[in-house]
Amino acid sequence: MKSSVPHMNTLIKAVETWLPTPDGSLLEFGGGLYGRATAFGAISRSLCFGRGEGLPGRAWFDGQPIVLKELDGSYFRRAEVAREAGFTCAIGLPLFHGDALSGVVVLFCGPNRDEDGHGTHVGGDGSVELWRHNARVSSDMTLVDGYFGGRISDNFAAVSRDTYLPRGAGLPGIAWQKGAAVLIDDLGQTGKFVRADSAAEAGINRGLAIPCSTPSDDTYVLTLLSTVETPIALRVECWAPDEGHLGLQRVFGFCESAGPLRASEGGTVLAGSIGKAFASGVPVINERAETEPGMVGDAARDAGLTALVAVPVMTNDGVGEVIALYF
Repeated sequence: MKSSVPHMNTLIKAVETWLPTPDGSLLEFGGGLYGRATAFGAISRSLCFGRGEGLPGRAWFDGQPIVLKELDGSYFRRAEVAREAGFTCAIGLPLFHGDALSGVVVLFCGPNRDEDGHGTHVGGDGSVELWRHNARVSSDMTLVDGYFGGRISDNFAAVSRDTYLPRGAGLPGIAWQKGAAVLIDDLGQTGKFVRADSAAEAGINRGLAIPCSTPSDDTYVLTLLSTVETPIALRVECWAPDEGHLGLQRVFGFCESAGPLRASEGGTVLAGSIGKAFASGVPVINERAETEPGMVGDAARDAGLTALVAVPVMTNDGVGEVIALYF
């Protein structure tokens, strides 16, 4: 998401990573994709966060993902410049292996902008939801909180808040059962999305669910739901070890220009941002996706994609897979 990109009208408007310092006392800037929000990016690059400080530090301290729907008047340290950039919501996604934090990914959402990068709503919105299973309270997964874009109906938000998902039911419940990310290309054509009717009414057509690692016994799943006009990202992929554990193979993918991507198409990935994220458990940002080695860089170049973020999905045994989001 560099300033050369003509449109920023994806659900994720910006993304940044915060990584522990060598002594583990602070989080420092690891990378960021900010598009035209250059002032916000410049300020962010100079910051660091202590445990419990700001959104990255709070996600670290709380040991769980956070959906922060109101930046003004909150503990978010960059609220004023975020408002100027058009960001109205931020999601803090900490990555834990056991009790050890490997990094925090922060996603930003907000209304779509016009071609000049300013103005009011243009096109549709999507939503971001955080689901949790607390075995002490219920056998089901329930909504912790959510960001529902301005064009998403109040009915869909209300239905989501009242929904209880057993293990294996609905998009979050499937990710909970599998312990792995799940992408549904067309929510209206599958019986796996419990809220399909209200989603269709809201214009939501695609969903990505990502299981979240925490030090607690609670299970969290982050879901990103998009409309036709506002895709989650320009390309979404999931990479996991192949049968021989010799490389990473694409499990699923969807590209806004190429459509659904076959699971095994293109062979395996050993290096680049995706391989590095898998090997290290640390999120990786590349502002020049076309420089990725092999088929990843080739595909980015062919699709006109300029940047990517590789987010490891942590399990009890380490990294289970990597979600790659392209912009």
